[in-house]
Amino acid sequence: MSPGAIETASVSASNTGMESSRDLVHGQPPQGTSTVQTQKTPASPSPANIARDPANNQPNAKNEKLTGAELKKRKQAEKAAKRAQAKEQQPSKPVGSSTSSRLDSNEDHAQTRNSTAVPVQPSATKVQHKGTSSAPVNTSKALQLRPSTQSAQASVAEPKPERRKAAFCNHLYGVPRRTTIAGASKDVHPAILVLGLQMSNYVICGSNARCVSTLLVFKKVINAYSTPPGTSLPRHLTLHLSTQIDYLVSCRPLSMSMGNAIRWLKLTISTIDPDTPESKAKQGLCSAIDNFIRERVTVAGQAIASSACSKIQDGDVIMTFAKSSIVQRALVEAYRLGKSFRVIVVDSRPLTEGRNLAIALSNLGLEVEYARTETLCQVVQDATKVFLGAHAMMSNGRLYSRIGTAMVAMMAKESNVPTIVLCESIKFTERVALDSIAFNEVAPPGELGIGLEGSEDATESIADVPNLQILNLMYDLTPADSITMIITEYGSLPPSSVPVVQRLSTNT
Repeated sequence: MSPGAIETASVSASNTGMESSRDLVHGQPPQGTSTVQTQKTPASPSPANIARDPANNQPNAKNEKLTGAELKKRKQAEKAAKRAQAKEQQPSKPVGSSTSSRLDSNEDHAQTRNSTAVPVQPSATKVQHKGTSSAPVNTSKALQLRPSTQSAQASVAEPKPERRKAAFCNHLYGVPRRTTIAGASKDVHPAILVLGLQMSNYVICGSNARCVSTLLVFKKVINAYSTPPGTSLPRHLTLHLSTQIDYLVSCRPLSMSMGNAIRWLKLTISTIDPDTPESKAKQGLCSAIDNFIRERVTVAGQAIASSACSKIQDGDVIMTFAKSSIVQRALVEAYRLGKSFRVIVVDSRPLTEGRNLAIALSNLGLEVEYARTETLCQVVQDATKVFLGAHAMMSNGRLYSRIGTAMVAMMAKESNVPTIVLCESIKFTERVALDSIAFNEVAPPGELGIGLEGSEDATESIADVPNLQILNLMYDLTPADSITMIITEYGSLPPSSVPVVQRLSTNT
C-alpha cells in the first residue's frame, strides 16, 4: 500500500470515528449497526456533516459560496441543534408542563404501536408548535371543561321577579312609593321628610288635610330659607321649593288641591319685587299662605257645611261613603242645630275610612249604621239623601273621588235618591276625564289585605300567587248624570257649571 493510500485511509477512518461519536451524542446509532427503526421523522443532517461528508457530494462552505436556500436550511439546522443541546442541559420539567406532556404521550404512543422499538430520547423528538395537532393529548391529567349553561345559571343568583302589573293600567305605574328617607336630597327640609312619610303611611289622609299640611310645612321651609349670593329670592326660592315638592311626589302623588295650592304659591313668589328685603318678603309669603288656607279651605268649608245643613230635614236618612271632612262637618252642624236624622256610613277596603267617621258620629250621639259595599243594594233603599265628598271635580262635571263612590252614586240614581256632592273650589280642575283608567293613583298591592286560606300574613301571600295581576286603584270617576247637585262656597250648582266656578276661583 502506498503512502498516499495509507494517509487517505487514516483520514477516512478518523472521519468515520468522529461521525460515529457525533451520532451517539445526538442519539443516533453508529453506522454499520442494525437497529429497529421507529416511525419518527429522521433528523436532518447537521451542517458539519454537510460540510465534511464526501458522500453528500456537496462542496465545502470554505471553498464555494452557498445559495440563499442552502443558507436558510443551514441556519434552521443550527437552531435545531442548539435547542436540542439546551434541552439536554436543562433539568426535567414538572409533569404539568405542556412540552413534557407531549413528549411523554409521543413515547407512549410509539411503545404501544411497536413494543420492540428502542425508546427515543427527548432530544431527538421534534418540538411541536401550538398550531399543530400531531401530538396526542395527554390523558394523565383531566381537562378542565367549561361549566355547562345550567350550572352557570344556577351559580348566578336569580334576580328578584318584578312585581306583576295589570297590562291595561301599565301607564299608571311609576316609581315605587317611598317609605323611608333613604336617598333623599340634602336640600330637603326635615319637616318635608316627616310630612312625606306621614302621607305615604296614610297618617295624613284626605285632600284637604294634605293640602293644609303641605302649606304649613312650606311656611317652615320659607322661614328657614336664605337667598344664596348672586341670585334673587323670587328666582331661587321657586327652585328650592321644587326640590321639596319632588320628594313629596315620590312619597305619594299630589292631590288636585295640593297642585292648585302649589301653583298659586309659585305665582305669588314670582310677583315679589327682587329689591324687597328678604325678611320682609318671607314674612309676606307666610301671611299670604295663612290667608289662602283661611279663605280657600276653612271659610269655604264653613259655607259649604251651612248650605248642606239646610238640605237636611227631620227624619232624613243620610247615606255617605267612606270619610269626608266636609261631610262630617255638615252632619255635626246639623246635629248641633237639633235636627233628628239617621246616618248610614258605607265603607270599603283597603283604607276603611268610614269606620272612623262612624265612630266619631256615634260618640256625638248620632244614630249611625255602618255597612260595607256588599250590602249597598239593601241599605240604599232606606236612604233619603246621599252626601258625598270629592277629591276633585273635573271640567266636564264628573266626580273624581275615593274608589267605590261611583257605585254608590249610580245605585242611588237607580233608587231615585238625590246625590249631593260637597266640594270646595280649590278642588276644581280644568282637566277632562272620561274614565278612571287614563288618570289615577295606584296604591301598593299589599294594602289590599287579601290573604289566602290558612295564611297568617295576608299581604305577602297574595303577592306570591303565580299568574296573578294585582290592581289597587285609589279613585274612580262618577258620571255627571248621577250627580244631582254640587254645593260649593259659591253656592249650589249643577255639574255643567263646574268650568264657571273654576274660572272664578282662579280669576282667569
